[in-house]
Amino acid sequence: MKRIGSIEINVHLKDTETKRFNNENKSKQFTLPIPNGELKDWADKEAIQTDRERFGPGENGKRVIIKNQAEKDLEKRLYRFNGFNALVSEKISVNRSVPDARSEKCKQRKYLAKLPSVSVILIFYEEHFHTLLRSIHSIINRTPKELLHQIVLVDDYSSKESLKAPLDGYISEHFPPIIKIVRNQKRLGLIGARLAGAKSSTGEVLVFFDSHIEVNYNWLPPLLEPITINSKICTCPLVDGVAHNDFKYRIHRNGARGGLNWRFSYKQLPLFPEDKIQSNRCHIEDPVMMGGLFAISKAFFWDLGGYDDGLDIWGAEQFELSFKIWMCGGMILDVPCSHVAHIFRGPMDERPSPRDFNFLTRNQKRVAEVWMDEYKQYMYMRDPEYAETDAGNLTRMLAVRERLKCKSFDWYMKTVAYDFLIKYPPIDPPSYANGAIQSLKYMQYCLDTMGEREGNRVELYPCAKSLIWPHDNQNWVLSADRVLAARHENLCLNIGKHTNERDMPVWMWKCVNGTYNNQFFYYDRKHNWLVHGQHTHLCLEVIRENGKPQVVANECISSRRRQRWKFGTVNNTMLDNFFHNMPTNKNNKNISPRYYDYDSAN
Repeated sequence: MKRIGSIEINVHLKDTETKRFNNENKSKQFTLPIPNGELKDWADKEAIQTDRERFGPGENGKRVIIKNQAEKDLEKRLYRFNGFNALVSEKISVNRSVPDARSEKCKQRKYLAKLPSVSVILIFYEEHFHTLLRSIHSIINRTPKELLHQIVLVDDYSSKESLKAPLDGYISEHFPPIIKIVRNQKRLGLIGARLAGAKSSTGEVLVFFDSHIEVNYNWLPPLLEPITINSKICTCPLVDGVAHNDFKYRIHRNGARGGLNWRFSYKQLPLFPEDKIQSNRCHIEDPVMMGGLFAISKAFFWDLGGYDDGLDIWGAEQFELSFKIWMCGGMILDVPCSHVAHIFRGPMDERPSPRDFNFLTRNQKRVAEVWMDEYKQYMYMRDPEYAETDAGNLTRMLAVRERLKCKSFDWYMKTVAYDFLIKYPPIDPPSYANGAIQSLKYMQYCLDTMGEREGNRVELYPCAKSLIWPHDNQNWVLSADRVLAARHENLCLNIGKHTNERDMPVWMWKCVNGTYNNQFFYYDRKHNWLVHGQHTHLCLEVIRENGKPQVVANECISSRRRQRWKFGTVNNTMLDNFFHNMPTNKNNKNISPRYYDYDSAN
């Protein structure tokens, strides 16, 4: 056990110890009583059956591919503006059917017959017209009329003409009068727009959605029942995906727990065994909500002070709301029987920032100052920009915390988010090198994950302003396990089985600690090489492929500048002893590479 400031953590927990730690510390106080009252099957079976019989582009969530070559330029242009294939969206009915994402157990469940009324709040800014309409149609079609009190559309000062008179006309012609449009007179951003929508809502429960979603069958009653039982519960659906390239509806069978690292990045953590969807649990405690789709009692939302109105545009708002829900007497529950699909955007043209200052860092510091107590220091030590950032007036939110007698952040970390300190240690363990990895041949480029997950190739992207403190996509570490890992993701560089071929691709795969073969890397300071493998002589290299720089692995050649790399920070003392105390294999043979004499190599 090691004390860090006033925080105790175990810095050497292995997988089996972690599981034991989780089981011993999992709180039993967050239990939901069995519903007391008349139950009802809310599912509209007739509508579900009718939808199954529909056919046409995209029906039942099937993908759509643009095959007409004459439309390719338009497809690309709309894609880049929206971050998804808007031309495909226009080929699909705004009223399309989706696959029933519910498990068989969820289909059999009944819910309380008496549930509160709902205001669904959709925020949009320059949204694609047909995609916004599909979001509205799905809510109207798959929500019980007796529960849907209103839909509030908040236009955050969009400039697109289609979102003005044409939108008003379509809503007036096709939808009931329960839809209300709020038009901001200046750009407020996501947080301000959500507050504007909440102030205009009159339902008992607020449901916040992004504007490019499709709700699934019987999505609402599972979210409302826990709130009916306990008004201080916030519920989140299981988030399915709508593919940004072809609009295929992708059902997510397994959930995930929300988390954060010490650079204020939202992370998804695996469920504990007892929380698996297949285990008959109807609700799963979630330390941090994803933030884009959730339901909360209007009274509880405002009792918590709503969102901190000092937060600007977007960023850190899901952490602020998550912390104060848990710390101030509430709970966040993921509800596997409720499915809502969301389009996670792909590549798109950069939009100008609505502010001339770093609003994201300011938002993060506001949340840290109000809610994170002594733990905020671990955020600040990772980014010097926090020290230079003015968090602004915190009086209102500090008063909310005092009025509600909220618990400490230490309580939250040890009772709700009890495994975060293990997965993301407040003090990073020593590493051989870390920071951005810059090409010395093409110095404008650095290794970048591009926000991708395992199974994708590592790529090159223009370097962050700081090589020592880069953003997460370019923050790498040559760890004590002698792997080259994305510092804030469980991703390690991997070349795979070695052959005699040239220009071998470099992949990102889940890190396997203690594995010194396909994920083994060494940094040769004399040649600035990133050397891969135990018994090979391969170096990372930059090549040009169709005019674009690519990262590959080739035989190390000292004269080849394309194989030279620079780390943001190098721990020379540790690198001097890189091959000392190397682990042994099953035959008790030292697995140090047979050729590692790079400091004297030609």
